[in-house]
Amino acid sequence: MATDYGHGYGHRSGPGFGGAGAGERRHRLPAPLRAPIEARSWREFGYVLLSLPLGIIMFTFAVTMVSLGAGLLITFLGVPVLAAALAGCRGFGSLERARARGLLGVEVAEPEPLRMKKHGAMAWMGAMLKSGTSWRHLLYAVVQFPWSVFSFVVALNFWAYGWALLTYPLWFWIFPMYGGQDGLQLYGDGTHSIYLDNPFEITVTALVGLLFTMATPWIVRALTSVDRLMVHGLLGPSRLATRVVELESDRGVVVDTAAADLRRIERDLHDGAQARLVALAMDLGLAKEKLAEDPEAAARMVDEAHGEVKTALQELRDLARGIHPAVLTDRGLDAALSAVASRCTVPVQVEVDLPARPAPAIEGIAYFTVSELLQNISKHARATRASVDVWRVENRLMIQVADNGVGGAGVSEGSGLAGLTERLDAVDGILVVDSPVAGPTRITAELPWRG
Repeated sequence: MATDYGHGYGHRSGPGFGGAGAGERRHRLPAPLRAPIEARSWREFGYVLLSLPLGIIMFTFAVTMVSLGAGLLITFLGVPVLAAALAGCRGFGSLERARARGLLGVEVAEPEPLRMKKHGAMAWMGAMLKSGTSWRHLLYAVVQFPWSVFSFVVALNFWAYGWALLTYPLWFWIFPMYGGQDGLQLYGDGTHSIYLDNPFEITVTALVGLLFTMATPWIVRALTSVDRLMVHGLLGPSRLATRVVELESDRGVVVDTAAADLRRIERDLHDGAQARLVALAMDLGLAKEKLAEDPEAAARMVDEAHGEVKTALQELRDLARGIHPAVLTDRGLDAALSAVASRCTVPVQVEVDLPARPAPAIEGIAYFTVSELLQNISKHARATRASVDVWRVENRLMIQVADNGVGGAGVSEGSGLAGLTERLDAVDGILVVDSPVAGPTRITAELPWRG
């Protein structure tokens, strides 16, 4: 079964291919000068400013409710109070995820819901208290407050001093004349004083403000990176839950792929070898009837049936080779891939450098991947040569298939390469396609060494 490249090796057009676009013209200004006026910088600064009042509210709620609940644990009232505290922290977590998504562009999935075996208030309280997600939300409400105080003070001071000093030439005149001096007083003890009042000092002040202003967005970005980590680590789904979702998705892909392969094998058997064997049985039956009255005609029919047997055997061999060839089991990837390359319509150079054989399942997927890619090169690439390289890097099996064809291959939804990507992803593999228009095409697959 060959994998189609969707729109295949061809030409792509549209914005983003060739020529200097509006994005390039917009970014001609150097990044340090562009950062203070970028919308992203102002959104991040707004996030830091909002963090303090929200942090105060969350911290006050969390500490008050948990302290009250812990104090009431000597009675049954402490349990619902603690459950309400955790539920409130989960509510604040939803608000924080939305705020991070809107201002920081952080996409955090919703955490796993409560697992309740029964319905009712008691079951809900028990599930809330046993939920690790709830306690992580409580931890976020506690640790976010001191961090919000620190980031608020740092960001606001840098931002305020930077813009104030940068615009000093516009407002220094508001300071009243005193002793012949006009400007901001830096020092004074009754005997002498220092004012920023002459053109040189005003210019230096503005330059210092410019440095502060250019540095502030990067400082704020560093501060919000900590917020990103806290939101991801404490307000998102746990690693175990994320891994369970990935495994469930991979299991679905594996089941669908296996079902598609079974349907393909059934179709190939029904339309190919099975139909040919039925026709062969009928021909042999006719030859048997003619054997007594017309031996020469019967001999010709037996000879034709012999040819049909050879064709049917070849189809069965091709079908078995597509499932799992015997050469792969007996001699490994080097010999199996060389056999696949020999059937390609263009010359293929195969180089396999492996210290040992990977897991059988991984070996089979590697063989399937190379086979599909070489078939696509034969059908779509219009190439004159191709290469297959297989090697090992630490605990990963690396495969690279390249050709000098027309390029333009892409992993679009519904294409064969997308299906191949899903197949590799089911075993924690990766498929990377590098195929510019006019070629060359280089497709790299990465698989675990042991499945």
